[in-house]
Amino acid sequence: MRVGIVNDLRMATETLRRIIELSDGLEVAWTAVDGHDAVAKTAADRPDLILMDLVMPEMDGAEATSVIMRTNPCPILVVTATIDGNARRVVKALAGGAVDAVETPTMGLDGSIRGGEPLLERIARLRLDPGGFRKSSDSPLAQAKIKPRSSKIAVSSSERPSVVLLGASTGGPQALRQVLSSIPSPLTVPIVIVQHIDPRFVPGLTNWLTESTGHPVVGSKPGPMRSGEVVVAAAEQHLILNEGGYDHRREPAESIHRPSVDQLFLSAASCSFKGIAVLLTGMGTDGAEGLGRLRLAGWHTIAQDEDSSAVWGMPAAAIRAGGAMETLSIDKIGDRVASRLRTAGVN
Repeated sequence: MRVGIVNDLRMATETLRRIIELSDGLEVAWTAVDGHDAVAKTAADRPDLILMDLVMPEMDGAEATSVIMRTNPCPILVVTATIDGNARRVVKALAGGAVDAVETPTMGLDGSIRGGEPLLERIARLRLDPGGFRKSSDSPLAQAKIKPRSSKIAVSSSERPSVVLLGASTGGPQALRQVLSSIPSPLTVPIVIVQHIDPRFVPGLTNWLTESTGHPVVGSKPGPMRSGEVVVAAAEQHLILNEGGYDHRREPAESIHRPSVDQLFLSAASCSFKGIAVLLTGMGTDGAEGLGRLRLAGWHTIAQDEDSSAVWGMPAAAIRAGGAMETLSIDKIGDRVASRLRTAGVN
């Protein structure tokens, strides 16, 4: 895996370089001193992963992340001196398409490195789930000319929808903002979200979504589902639905993602109620199996299209497996959800 390093501090760059060069299977592709430099170097030589600092002169890391994800998308891991101190910038970078964030390792006077393990753990997770970043003509998914497989269920249930489920990963915060903003208030069904994100960032994400959508958004807690609430999975456990409401569960512990979109969708497919499930932009395949199960159970299922996705991995996998009844651009998904709710007499 070839890694680009973006940092305006020479010591931080050297620390990251040493960690990469001492790790099997990793090599430094290039280093950049600010956001402008990173955008230019990514365009000339797109690496497999970028380690992106946040606070830099000229163009900061959040803006550089957004530009790169629009023009030459690849996995971007935010590496910042303090996550808590830069919480708003972290959420902005995640909204722009960064996959995760970790604090910058440090090097002691004796040359020893502290804090390298969390960074290498995040990189190892990305190596297990790398797909979907290369959009357009060089994408293996695009070259395959994906067509949805037929499903045993051609139409969704005529039952009144009881809940809306949204699953997202890379680029998800911005997609979630757009979908939620298009659904009128007051909500009369619960909306449940799994976004691949470190639990430490959930408060920042929920505050940002509340401010930008007009809907009250909260972190998940075990208990009953309540109409009108928007709940984001907030623990490093799977968010599960049952007939009575929400629960958190650690198993399956071997899941690449915890919380997992698939685990939310699969749990809902086992319940008696029906609803609407949407799989948004994201790296990998999480949610594809669950969306298919929900479709077979009579739910109305939607996948985001390639052109409007930051990373067309998760939706593409669901479409290929036949799990999506509809494939829509992000600017149409919220309106479609609202229309389905109105048609069922909910709004």
